[in-house]
Amino acid sequence: MAEISSAEVVKLRKSTGAGMMDCKKALQEADGDFDKAIEIIRKKGQLVASKRADREANEGVVLAKVSTDMKTGVMIVLSSETDFVAKNQNFISFAESVLDLALTKLPANLDELKKLNLGSNPVTDAINMQVSAIGEKIELSFYEKLKAAHVIAYVHPGNKLASLVALNKTISNPQIGKDIAMQVAAMDPVAVDKDKIPQHIIDKEIEIGKDQARREGKPEEILEKIAVGKLNKFYKEKTLHNQEFIKDNKKSILQYLHEHDKELAVTDFVRYSLKD
Repeated sequence: MAEISSAEVVKLRKSTGAGMMDCKKALQEADGDFDKAIEIIRKKGQLVASKRADREANEGVVLAKVSTDMKTGVMIVLSSETDFVAKNQNFISFAESVLDLALTKLPANLDELKKLNLGSNPVTDAINMQVSAIGEKIELSFYEKLKAAHVIAYVHPGNKLASLVALNKTISNPQIGKDIAMQVAAMDPVAVDKDKIPQHIIDKEIEIGKDQARREGKPEEILEKIAVGKLNKFYKEKTLHNQEFIKDNKKSILQYLHEHDKELAVTDFVRYSLKD
């Protein structure tokens, strides 16, 4: 058996993220062959992952970040089985490396992100190495990107909730963008404005409104009018532009934006919460 130096073990640990003893054992099994040792650790991660495939990975971190020119933003979710792992700095640092890769390469979708190389290994293999090191199911479960004239990212303390917001114009006051991104995170709108809500959701709300009024004993001929009234309330509560501003409920979000620029508006947003 080849003599394994501590420097070799440290080098393998830096490459794979696996534990020191796992790295030493892999190098011993590979008879000192570094590439073979990496493959051994990767396969071990795949084995652990397959054994835990039926486990729920409901914890983890939600991270978002924008480019230096503020025109592109990305969001990822790296899931884990336990909050203990999610709070581990090594886990968070690994998630941040995937986030940076996504922002640099801007893959089309989640599957494409998983295929990109993180260092010398595809993201999928890098995750399996983390599984090997940590011993529980880890999954890259969400990825989204936004491009616009101005994009803002907000990550709530604890990394369980994040939002990205796209604006139609650049803004010089960063507080405006932060306020809107925090509004999205806190109030969970379903769309930017009522004209962006899919018709099937509108139809569903109309039916819910009619059914509620019918149960309250309202006459059949006025059910439609009552339902439309409830729909307008839904627009106010669930569309971002029409929501009450959480910092000042005397104005809507669109009114808040127009105080700074009459043409300023939100064009899109992304929100993800592990707590919902």
